[in-house]
Amino acid sequence: MPDMAANEKHSSHFPTLNSIRPPRVARVIGWMVLITTLAFAAFLVFVPWVQTTYGVGTVTALNPNDRVQEINALVSGRKQEWFVRDGSHVTTGDPIVRIADIDPNLIERLEAERQQVMAILDSARIAVETAEIDLNRMRSLFDQGLAARREYEQARIRVEELRTRVAEASAQLSRVDVNLSRQSVQMVRAPRDGVILRVNAGDSATIVSAGDVVATFVPDNVERAVELYIDGRDIALVRPGARVRMQFEGWPVVQFSGWPSLAVGTFGGVVVAVDPSASTAGRFRVMVTEDNDDPNPWPDHGFVRFGSNARGWILLEAVASGYELWRQLNNFPANLPDAVQNGAGT
Repeated sequence: MPDMAANEKHSSHFPTLNSIRPPRVARVIGWMVLITTLAFAAFLVFVPWVQTTYGVGTVTALNPNDRVQEINALVSGRKQEWFVRDGSHVTTGDPIVRIADIDPNLIERLEAERQQVMAILDSARIAVETAEIDLNRMRSLFDQGLAARREYEQARIRVEELRTRVAEASAQLSRVDVNLSRQSVQMVRAPRDGVILRVNAGDSATIVSAGDVVATFVPDNVERAVELYIDGRDIALVRPGARVRMQFEGWPVVQFSGWPSLAVGTFGGVVVAVDPSASTAGRFRVMVTEDNDDPNPWPDHGFVRFGSNARGWILLEAVASGYELWRQLNNFPANLPDAVQNGAGT
């Protein structure tokens, strides 16, 4: 009580100072700052934040046979006629391009050669049959003592020589048939249902060799996947089966990486593979497929096409928002899951 009395005694000497009071607006602002600071501190301490690792990539196919592929020429020749153009939809067996041999009369000459070889083969077979009859007759005469051994052995040699000619004619016929078959397969056809992305145009003056690319093709009804490239700082935390929130190019999105449940316009994904080594850019490739348990399926193929860009947030551990802010300011890696810590400790 003496102190209060002393303070009142001293304050009575400063009537002007006693008459000054803080403005109401200043007091309100002060209380607002105090409440906001306390609320922000409580937010940092109690509100959880889902850690993520971010990556960019492109849409591709999980099965290598379903990815963009090249259609090659089966024989050498010149491009005679195109049956498709860029963007054409084809089904299995549809013609793409006809390739004609440089020599337009090659097939006719091969057919004539085959007929000649067939005539030689038939003649050789008849000769063998006749020689075998002579051999049987000489064997019978030799057994009866009416023919010399030399004549019998010469008949046997004659049969073997004629059989060799038959074998040579058969081999020559097989070679002609192979050449004829290769030259007759001059129509390049679609291997399966899909779309022709581009054709390597050319007319009858354009020469191609066997194996040259004539068109680029992408199959229909394939399982899509996304190749994400993740920084090496967080790749050790990514495991197959981890959930991913995907954003596709051209698709409107409102993303909250720390609260995936509040994001709008993102789609669910699942990590199926993680490359064990980095690419030339120092990032690791992660393959992501569609999450069938997510209520929002991926957009149709007409909206998300092969090769389009995509972004992904791989969901990791849930931590306090304050810890996440401190981690980001210090550029620390994401929090290690318990299973990874225990594995590293053992």
